[in-house]
Amino acid sequence: MSERYDVVVVGAGPAGLSAARAAAGQGARVAIVDDNPRAGGQVWRQGPWHPAQQPLRVLMDDLAPGGRVTWWQSSRVVAPLAGRELLIESEQHGGVRISYDRLILATGARERLLPFSGWTLPGVTGAGGLQALIKGGVPVRGERLVIAGSGPLLLAALATARDAGADVLAVVEQASAWAVAHFALRLMRTPSKLAQATTLTRGFVGLRYWTGSVVHAARGAGRVEQVTIRRGAREVTLACDRVACGYGLEPNVLLGESLGCTVAAHRTSLVLVVDDLQQTSVANVFAAGECTGVGGMELARVEGEIAGLAAVDAAPAARARFADRARWRRFAANVDAAFALGEAARALPPDDTLLCRCEDVTVGAVRAHANWRDAKLQTRCGMGACQGRICATAARTYFGWGTEAGAGTGRAAPRPPLQPTQIATLIEAADS
Repeated sequence: MSERYDVVVVGAGPAGLSAARAAAGQGARVAIVDDNPRAGGQVWRQGPWHPAQQPLRVLMDDLAPGGRVTWWQSSRVVAPLAGRELLIESEQHGGVRISYDRLILATGARERLLPFSGWTLPGVTGAGGLQALIKGGVPVRGERLVIAGSGPLLLAALATARDAGADVLAVVEQASAWAVAHFALRLMRTPSKLAQATTLTRGFVGLRYWTGSVVHAARGAGRVEQVTIRRGAREVTLACDRVACGYGLEPNVLLGESLGCTVAAHRTSLVLVVDDLQQTSVANVFAAGECTGVGGMELARVEGEIAGLAAVDAAPAARARFADRARWRRFAANVDAAFALGEAARALPPDDTLLCRCEDVTVGAVRAHANWRDAKLQTRCGMGACQGRICATAARTYFGWGTEAGAGTGRAAPRPPLQPTQIATLIEAADS
């Protein structure tokens, strides 16, 4: 099966939907490919008790008329093919080849998980993972939760957990009190964000919000029962039913790299490099949203709109959005500076802590090697089901592997298939 479109957008979050709307509004025939059954990405994730939020409903209504937008939901990109084609695996149609004139990558980001003793216990998740579970219908009413890590995602997880009836014992932020206070003052320049923060936290009334603190260990018999938090030189242990710990987001550059797009290092992350019109180093391939650098929903939407307009040669209209993009990039830079990972968050856990939980490889086993490739060859770290999506990020954070000066040039492209795939889908590619 083969289909052709003017513009293919990979990702149905804020950036992807905004890009699709902008391109379709200029008369282009657009396809949206997303691995979730419902649109919205992680920011606007829907669920049994979480209907579509108002911004998502507006975008969906704008995309509905005209028949110019085709949805490929519950579909994953397996591999890029020659001749501007993608091999995707659809839940409904199996292996499908879709070709494009222009491609927009809005692949978003995934949560950065940093191992600690007990992080593989049932009941321990990421902060964003907790949100996804709750929106997917997992009951947490009455459960005692500790939310930890860094950044605004903790506040979003706090609001979601409270709304679901959980008892949030504490929010544990690794950034210093000075950095958080400085960031809060800067929020005065962005009233909409200040109001949002106040709503999410309820003004921190009745909540322990501990700054300069990190999760040291989780313990329990069969599942998490308590968590120890390191606050400077002292430790505090709380009895709890769940721990949600995430240290910000990691841009998802996998598809971009497989296409040959240039990536660059930013702190402990890799991002897709784009120009003013959101075009990557590969002709006819654009990128927008968190895959070009984590900046929040508002920035993702503006970047998506610019990419969608630029992809259909509407550059003047795209340039009219540059001022908004610059404003939200400044806000993103403030967030990045305030919640940059400190020494305590980047400190290596004990050598017997699992780094790669897929292949049961410890921190000590990985630390003995000079680089990520050597560690993979000698220990199988990163060779399991998640293909290094979690442990490679942690290794980059702890050891700096892949973020040295000049990283991103000459990097080996990821090998297809990019996702676990049925044999029938690969046969589709071979037949092409």
